[in-house]
Amino acid sequence: MKWRQRRGVALLIVLWGCTLLAIMLGGFAALARTEGLQARYQFAQVRAHYAAEAGLARAVAGLQSPDIDARWIADGRIYPFDFDDAKVAISIVDEDGKVDLNAASNDVLVGLFKAAGANDDAARHVAAAIQDWRRPGDAASPNGAKKAQYEAAGLGYGPRNAPFATVEEARMVLGMTPALWAKVEPVLTIWSGRERPNTEHAQPLALAAIPGLGDNGAQAILAQRNQSRGSLASGGNGVTHTIRVEAILDDGTRSSLTSTIRLRGIRSGNQPYAVLRWREGDAE
Repeated sequence: MKWRQRRGVALLIVLWGCTLLAIMLGGFAALARTEGLQARYQFAQVRAHYAAEAGLARAVAGLQSPDIDARWIADGRIYPFDFDDAKVAISIVDEDGKVDLNAASNDVLVGLFKAAGANDDAARHVAAAIQDWRRPGDAASPNGAKKAQYEAAGLGYGPRNAPFATVEEARMVLGMTPALWAKVEPVLTIWSGRERPNTEHAQPLALAAIPGLGDNGAQAILAQRNQSRGSLASGGNGVTHTIRVEAILDDGTRSSLTSTIRLRGIRSGNQPYAVLRWREGDAE
């Protein structure tokens, strides 16, 4: 009887052992499958990323083509590009067609914020606050903001009292709301040094910021641009550009990057461009 009991216990132990082994093997199989999927995803992401970087290199080559008729135009139009099995879309915007945070006049800044949807009062206050941010001294201009106004608003910082160091710094300016920032950020720069955008390359919102141009003038400029899609604008390209590249693989894997570069020309032993700003993905 005891022999049968011991035999039953041994059989039970064997069954539990087999069950435990089956669970462990199932876990290992699931883990291996998960790691395989992760590896495939990461590999696809790397391929898409390098396809996007190839698009950036193609854009630089297009901007500096020895054949002026084949040279790419930096006015925001889309250039398609095939790289391996990726579809790459490239757009280039000349920085001189944007509103310079450090150089734009009050009229241009007010025009920009009004065109972006701010009312007259809000547009004047944000424009003045931007000028106070970049201007040395502690005295606020009319409608503007210096440290006292930031403290009164409950903010633990004040203006730089010096030129903007980055475009993103403008998010901190008193009165700059997230909604307003989202609209104006694509047409802001710190690299043009111009009081107003160059109409040859400016996007619609930047054109709308130019005093006296009006909707009719902006539409006429855009229409003329569309008629000359195959050739360089009369003013040519500048040297500082923001290039946005999006690469999509056949399986839908996507990678994007946005880079502001300054061209250095094509000379032996010289890096053809310097990177001023780099952002991967769509997040701010």
